Amino acid sequence: MNNPVDARDRLIVALDLADVPAARRLVHDLGNTVRFYKVGLSLQLADGVGELISELIQTGRKVFLDYKYYDIPETLQKAVGRAAKLGVSFLTIHGSGTLIRAAVKAKGTSDLKLFTVTVLTSMDIDDMRDMGYTDHAVENLVVYRSRMAMEAGCDGVIASGLEVRKIKELTQNKVLVVTPGIRPEGYGPDDQKRRVTPSDAVREGADYLVIGRPITEPPDGSPETAARRIVDEMQKAFDSLQ
Repeated sequence: MNNPVDARDRLIVALDLADVPAARRLVHDLGNTVRFYKVGLSLQLADGVGELISELIQTGRKVFLDYKYYDIPETLQKAVGRAAKLGVSFLTIHGSGTLIRAAVKAKGTSDLKLFTVTVLTSMDIDDMRDMGYTDHAVENLVVYRSRMAMEAGCDGVIASGLEVRKIKELTQNKVLVVTPGIRPEGYGPDDQKRRVTPSDAVREGADYLVIGRPITEPPDGSPETAARRIVDEMQKAFDSLQ
């Protein structure tokens, strides 16, 4: 029997907010309900973001730095090395196998886990055609990039819940999958085109779920109440897999 999973360790709340003070308020309001936070592009150049990242880590929380690093190997290595020294837990990178291998080398023996972006959950087949991928289905590209990530030594991938099962089968469960585009049952339409519910993502095999607006801008109740509901749903799904 597998070790029981605590869903509070598998929910990552996206701090895609206007500024650092707003992010601090949300972290305070969520209290012990949430232990893992994503800091992404919306806060990348915000005043005080470095201090926020340090505060989260120093108070026992984990940080997913979602900066999607993509550059030449030398530059990528410097950036990944700095992220490793910060003490963040997860970092997203992007690009070819050569770039992924450079990033893996740069993290060294640190605890940092690297994740390759496959296809954004806000994209569908029409978006891919706009980018020139005329001969690929979304799932095929996700699977291809997942194989490349595994072969290059990456710890995991970012992928929709719609592709998790295929990824796990392909990699024999050797890579972690972080799944964004999570929307609770009944949540209204938005820019997330390839979305699944928290429970469906877990049952498909997702290891971590990234959730932003359903918690940061809940349609009813407080962010803490919304987070608790999602944690409870995730926990039931994890328990059903034991």
